[in-house]
Amino acid sequence: MPEVTTQQVLDALKAVEDKERGANVVTLGMISGIVVREGNIGFSIEIDPKDAERKEPLRRACEDAVRRIAGVVSATAVLTAERPAAREAAAREAAPQAPRPRPAGIPGISAIVAVASGKGGVGKSTTAVNLAVALALEGRRVGLLDADIYGPSVPRMMRLQGQPELAEDGKTLHPLENHGVKCMSIGFLVAEDTPMIWRGPMVMSALEQMLHHVVWGGLDVLMVDMPPGTGDAQLTMAQRVPLAGAVIVSTPQDIALLDARKGINMFNQVSVPILGLIENMSYYVCPHCGHRAEIFSYGGARKVAERQGQEFLGEIPLVAEIRETSDAGRPIVVSEPKSESAEAYRRIARRLLEKLETGAGEAQRRAPRIVIH
Repeated sequence: MPEVTTQQVLDALKAVEDKERGANVVTLGMISGIVVREGNIGFSIEIDPKDAERKEPLRRACEDAVRRIAGVVSATAVLTAERPAAREAAAREAAPQAPRPRPAGIPGISAIVAVASGKGGVGKSTTAVNLAVALALEGRRVGLLDADIYGPSVPRMMRLQGQPELAEDGKTLHPLENHGVKCMSIGFLVAEDTPMIWRGPMVMSALEQMLHHVVWGGLDVLMVDMPPGTGDAQLTMAQRVPLAGAVIVSTPQDIALLDARKGINMFNQVSVPILGLIENMSYYVCPHCGHRAEIFSYGGARKVAERQGQEFLGEIPLVAEIRETSDAGRPIVVSEPKSESAEAYRRIARRLLEKLETGAGEAQRRAPRIVIH
């Protein structure tokens, strides 16, 4: 069957009228960011943020219209706020205001943990995946949300393909699962080499819908693989999601540690407890002669943790097996469970469980001071 085209999607959406504005959503210029992949369609509907709840039926109507196209397997629409009025409102809201209540919890999820880094290339996603699987090996019910919209890596690292199935209610999706971990990623909906040319509000809306419109079931821990840096996505998760805390991943060299400190300060500013720091690629041991080399320096993350008053969770060595098993979709904690690296991940996972189960850091959390829409 021929691939569904963008024009077919637009033609179908012309049948959906925004009754409040008296015209169809295409004519009104509300549709953007259309992605087509093997019959799986994703797109954005631009609205004023204050209308989000009222426009939910319109979003569902758009999805239904696209699903009726021959050859469409799934259709996912996200509500975004990219209008000038929305940007002005966001600017007003960005100013310091009176504290707001902590975001409400997500039914069935006991704790949500963000795995973050100040910069890319430090092994954050590899760490998030191995920690999630290690937690599952400890007998916990675990989910993994790939919040890196621009560079999703969870599908490959967890060896997951295909698209999430629509739940019985016709509104939510079932996550994919492997190694005992339930996973959701934008990478399940778009081709691996398809760039996500989305602006900040579109990304934030997609994140919220992947979090709230997924049938996670009962989870002890939901790990969130955050995008690198300290931008919109991180602030959205910190402000709108009841995070139990954040884990900061860094390599030992000075430039990475500088960005790690920025990450710590960002989470402190939005009152999210830091559960601890991890030093990745900490050292290299030659598999032939046993010589140890500290390629990227050593111990920097531990020193930053001490200076910032945070816990140092552990160090992960620089070994080829971690990269190879991640690329193959078999995290080292399951493919080589007796290796030094697997033991390091599992020690950190057990320590995280201790902190989560005792509520460590919760008393540090204050009501957020910054509001991002």
